[in-house]
Amino acid sequence: MTELHPTGAVSGTGVRSRPRAALPALCATQITSWGILYYAFPVLNPQITDATGWPTGATTASFSAALLVSALAGIRVGWIIDRHGPRTVMTAGSLLGALSLLVGAAAPDLPVFAAGWLLSGAAMAATFYPPAFAALTRWYTPDHVRALTVVTLAGGLASTVFAPTTAALTDHLSWRATYTVLALLLAAITIPAHAIALKGPWPTALPAPDHAPGGVNAIARSRPFWMLACALTLSAFTVFAVVVGLVPLLLERGFTTSQAAWALGLGGAGQTLGRTLYSTLTRHTQTTTRTVTLIALGGATTAALAVVPGPSCDSGLIGRRCVRRRRSHRRGRRGQYGSSTARRCTRWSRTDGRTAIPTAAALRRTSCAKRP
Repeated sequence: MTELHPTGAVSGTGVRSRPRAALPALCATQITSWGILYYAFPVLNPQITDATGWPTGATTASFSAALLVSALAGIRVGWIIDRHGPRTVMTAGSLLGALSLLVGAAAPDLPVFAAGWLLSGAAMAATFYPPAFAALTRWYTPDHVRALTVVTLAGGLASTVFAPTTAALTDHLSWRATYTVLALLLAAITIPAHAIALKGPWPTALPAPDHAPGGVNAIARSRPFWMLACALTLSAFTVFAVVVGLVPLLLERGFTTSQAAWALGLGGAGQTLGRTLYSTLTRHTQTTTRTVTLIALGGATTAALAVVPGPSCDSGLIGRRCVRRRRSHRRGRRGQYGSSTARRCTRWSRTDGRTAIPTAAALRRTSCAKRP
């Protein structure tokens, strides 16, 4: 049974208690869930299309559909977690994630493969950062920012661990067997971790303060808010274009799958480094200056992938990951998961950019390949 540790933080109904194993368990499950459900696909997709003959645009469209389903399902996931806690949702998400990979691995045709990814999208909604952040924010308040930071630092290593692992499996197995092994690994790690470590009393949510005149709806309708939402959408587009397109890009330049996967994995290490340095950056810069500078640097380092030939292109990915704006402090300041219109809008703006990436990148590569 999971031990409970009183924190002394007071909610509307009394003293909170939190499961001691929740934080280390969520670190492990974020690495595993992101690594298998998300980062394995860019490594495996070239082999999938080669082995099946399915168009690259169609397979990446399936992946994009999974991200869209994740955004839609996240609304319901947030409602359930807010009222009943994360244990059941995240455990079920882990089970569904393993099942979805098995469906995709056994798919005899593209429609079944796409159906597997739709299931995977629902699993992502129940196992990725948002539900983990919701759990930690509620259990660890008022020290939740530190807990969120630890989880995001760990989660940044997902590609570092699982991109090379996936490539190593493909050296000996087909893509179908590789996804089967990854599904079993996902189930073995995340199902018991969520079921056991997240077992604890679920505190009552504190009311979210509203500091703005006119309320949050006025903020969500304001011009600065929508300009920020557009900036986040475009920034997300560039970030995830690099993630999805890096392995095919390096394969075209003569790298092996293993080398390309290690390049993607080094990007994860750079991401963790960037998140570590972000605290120092916040102490010496203003919010607007910091945001504009980091978005500009992100665009510049992404452009380096096209300009710089050969192995140097990997430095663009590492630099891009190093300057990614860490979301843990923003989430911590904004309060509980899904509790305002503004938070939902900014999350949707980032999701829109991330969802469009895989298909857009694949279609762009296809059109370029057809040029004389």
